[in-house]
Amino acid sequence: MNIKKLLDEEVKKRDNLEELSLDKPDPLIIAKKYNDEYISLICALFAYGNAGQIVKLLSSFNFDLLNQDENIITKELQGFYYRFQSADDVIAFFITLKRLKESNKSLENIFKVGYDKKQNVIEGIESIISSIINIYDYKSDGYKFLIGNIPKKDKYGNIKLIGNSAYKRYNMFLRWMVRSDNLDMGLWNGVSKKDLVLPLDTHTFKISQKLGLLDRKTADLKSAILITEKLKEFDNNDPIKYDFAIYRLGQEKKL
Repeated sequence: MNIKKLLDEEVKKRDNLEELSLDKPDPLIIAKKYNDEYISLICALFAYGNAGQIVKLLSSFNFDLLNQDENIITKELQGFYYRFQSADDVIAFFITLKRLKESNKSLENIFKVGYDKKQNVIEGIESIISSIINIYDYKSDGYKFLIGNIPKKDKYGNIKLIGNSAYKRYNMFLRWMVRSDNLDMGLWNGVSKKDLVLPLDTHTFKISQKLGLLDRKTADLKSAILITEKLKEFDNNDPIKYDFAIYRLGQEKKL
């Protein structure tokens, strides 16, 4: 099997808006509706579990709450919950992003504080998570799951590849923000798509193994990096263009 040819054909076939429909639910459906980095981050971080349920939840949110008083946010989001997140977690997340927005910081600028040091997107993700933690003092297990952990580092300050999660939801958010085609929005200009890392989830992990892109058995940051390096052999400047195609191949059980 010519893997590059297969994936290139899948990328071409799926680069259209018909791939984003209620028949083929994806959180990107909601994110594209608003074309806003803050709303997109909400869509990405709630993107775990059943795709249909994710889209249903995101469709129910009033995203204008990001511009409202915190008392209104608290009142309107009572009763909203999703799997591991209680109503208090959802409220805290909206208040946090509202405060970040009010500080006149774009998420891209926050991201680039870490990214610009070594063009490392995981360092950029660390900047976003740190900003979220620092701007609003709220803690719970559900909230921690939603916003993610600060990446673990070795004694030299380098991010560990083993022992860290793949940061799937953040890497998916970055794909939406940095890449530009019929699917991804390309809202950011200061980050290179060649630096992106594959958003590794169950589907992309299993398909990557089947395609021979990975021979590890752990879906961690190291696996995400290794698959990304393999995809760079197919397109060094835009390796993550293959992500959506690989994801759909897994979701649709095509292989």
